[in-house]
Amino acid sequence: MKREFLRKLLVACSLILGLGVAMHARAEDEAPDALIKRLSVEVLDSIKADKSIRAGDMNKVVALVDSRILPNLDFQRMTASSVGPAWRQATPEQQKRLQDEFKILLVRTYAGALAQVTDQTISMKPLRASPDDKEVVVRSEIKGSGDPIQLDYRLAKTPGQGAGWKIYNINVLGVWLVENYKSQFAAEINAKGIDGLITSLVERNKSNATPKKS
Repeated sequence: MKREFLRKLLVACSLILGLGVAMHARAEDEAPDALIKRLSVEVLDSIKADKSIRAGDMNKVVALVDSRILPNLDFQRMTASSVGPAWRQATPEQQKRLQDEFKILLVRTYAGALAQVTDQTISMKPLRASPDDKEVVVRSEIKGSGDPIQLDYRLAKTPGQGAGWKIYNINVLGVWLVENYKSQFAAEINAKGIDGLITSLVERNKSNATPKKS
């Protein structure tokens, strides 16, 4: 149980540390590794400067996620990949509910992870990609007290309006977030179907709705 809880905290912390963005930034003008580094530094600084965020103020957590994280996340792709083949059989209404509940699940998990941020810094690894690549992996580490936390990001370059690099998967200590949720969701879908998974997410989110006070 403790190991699983720690893994969830690390996954959530990776999202907070790696996905933030200043509202004025133009992500499409940046290389993917430069984007990840800038976002990581900005969000680390934001968290360190706000005690209420570190304490798990849910209103501020939601505001942080909505304004800084989601614009740089291909959330539909992440949700669809986590649900797996059953996503294609889901109705538009079911897909919307899955995305909504998956978002809440991640946001609620952040509350516990934010309190873990203290003196961490970001260290980027060399980017192995060519200028023509449309999908890349950006590797980094979060360093502070204790062992470094490995964080790798899968990004895809999106065309058209809002073009730029979007994050669609994250690797924490060798565990990719989408694959981690995919195995959990598959068991729910096999047992109870799509509606069963939605119900399970709703119940999980309700149980996590009130953050613990320190």
